[in-house]
This record gives sequence, C-alpha cells and structure tokens, in this order.
Amino acid sequence: MTLTRAVLTEAVETKALELGFDRVAVGRATPPEHADAFEAWLDAGYAGGMEYLARGREKRLDPGSLLPGVRSVIAVALNYYQGAAPHEESWAPVARYAWGQDYHDLMIPRLESLLAFLKEAAGPDVRGRVYVDTGPVLERDLAARAGLGWIGKNSMLLHPDLGSWFFIGVILTTAELEVGQPLPDRCGSCRACLDVCPTGAFVAPYMLDATRCISYLTIEHKGPIRDDLKPQMGEWVFGCDLCQSVCPWNRKAPLTREPKMNPTGPLPSLESLAQMTEAEFRERFRGSPLMRPKWRGIVRNAEVALANRKREMEKGGRDMIPEVLSHG
Repeated sequence: MTLTRAVLTEAVETKALELGFDRVAVGRATPPEHADAFEAWLDAGYAGGMEYLARGREKRLDPGSLLPGVRSVIAVALNYYQGAAPHEESWAPVARYAWGQDYHDLMIPRLESLLAFLKEAAGPDVRGRVYVDTGPVLERDLAARAGLGWIGKNSMLLHPDLGSWFFIGVILTTAELEVGQPLPDRCGSCRACLDVCPTGAFVAPYMLDATRCISYLTIEHKGPIRDDLKPQMGEWVFGCDLCQSVCPWNRKAPLTREPKMNPTGPLPSLESLAQMTEAEFRERFRGSPLMRPKWRGIVRNAEVALANRKREMEKGGRDMIPEVLSHG
C-alpha cells in the first residue's frame, strides 16, 4: 500500500457520498467468486427468457474482458426505501424500487461524475466504465466482494444498516485503489424470505428459479403467464417485494434521501391499467421503470391481478395485495 493509493481511495469514497450515494466500497476487479454458480444457474434454465444473460456469459465472468487493464471496482449503493410515501396505498401492487423515477437516470450521471473525478485525481491515463445493470457485469458479486453487503438467501445484497432496499452501481477502473473486505453472511438460520414466496421460486437458499419469480413474470417474461402460477401472483402488477418485506434486516431500514424515489401521484387502479391504451400508458409512465414490460405486459399483469381479486371475492377471502408497507 502507498499513501497515494490510500489518499486517492479516501477521496473517491468521500466524493461518492457527496454525489448522493449512501454507501461506497472498493474491491478487486478479478473474476467473481460465484462464476461457477452463475454458469450452473444458467445451464439449469433458471434464467428463463432472459437470454441476454447467456449471451454475455463470458464477459460477466471476467471484468478484464470489458476493460483491459482493470484493477479496481468501485461499488455504490443508493437507498430507495420510501417508508410511508405519498400515495403509498395505491402503489402497493408495484415493487418499491419502481415507485419513482427510473433509477438508471439517477445513478448513471452520478457514476459518470464520480469517474470524471477519479480521472482528474489519478491522472489522464486512468480509464473506467460505468454500469447500473446495463451491461455484462455481475454487479452484485463484485459489490459483495468489495464489502458493500453480503448475498442473502433471497439472492439479494444485504447491508447491516440499509437492509436490501438499495440499488447497486459499479465503476470498473484501471486505477489502483485500496480494497475493502467482504462482510460475513449474517442470514443465519432465518428462512423468512424463502418461506414467504407464494410461487416457490426459491429452489434452495441462495438459489432463485426466475421462471417462478413474480418479479420475473411481471417484468421480464414475454407472452402468457402459466395458469398454475397466476393464482399465486396476487395483485402484483410490477415486481414483488415479499422476500424483502419479511427480511429482519429491513425492519429498521432508513428512509431514502432521494425525493425522486417517491411517486408523484397515485397509481391508476387495476381496472384503469387493464383498459389503458398504449398511448395512455406511454404518457403516464414515461421515465418510470414500469416502461420495462411495455404496455402489453402491464395490461396482462393487471388482468391477472383482477382475476385473482375476483377469485378471492368469490371465495369470501380478504384483499390479496400483500402487506409491504409495514417497516416505516
């Protein structure tokens, strides 16, 4: 270790916090430890229709293939937990991360500013690349190695202070920085996230079958949803927060400091979503993560949710919207 490297690392970490990130960690830019597990996961078919994961398989297994000469990974976290946000009840069928502005639009410019700061501080020969789940990078693994959290049984990154309500962004850089240490796995014997999943998407601790996951089904999956899974999807229309909402590490999650994570108005009713035209959809959700499944996907999801609501009403059951707002 040299003083220059230590000072540079401290300056980068300070700048990341000034830019609005909630945590920052630095790790080595070597192949991820879970590379074999990732390949086995792909080979088992658990990625479903996310074929882009297999197409970028080799690059995901070696950061050096994306940036020759890469030495370090800067990993950042941006907390999005809104607590008792305005219009929260209407947004219950949508995963919290999608209540506000698209996180890519918030994080990428800040990461680019952080990279520009690094280049200015470290010299003109330093190179880097920015990623927010927009390229062939295993951000979660690289962030865990850097000490930004540990990978929980629900396959999400957990931090002892933030829980799991945060986005991950990374910078690959040729700058040589002081690296941190991974955090120990603190899930212990807890099975809350595994047991709460209504579709049985967890085939084992730390192993998710995306083809059964409500988030995958409502966002990434194209075409009809399997009939045997529809009744277990409740009234979710975009994503699912169940495995996060029951996690003990999320009980005292801090509120986000980013106002753009809050919804600007109520979510239209399920009936309105199911009847929305494509033009109406584009106008209402421009700049929102809800654009990801496109108009047809949201209409499909709303129709499934309405069918489930009707089924429950006919059975005399209670409302099926899960309680995800109890941690504020």
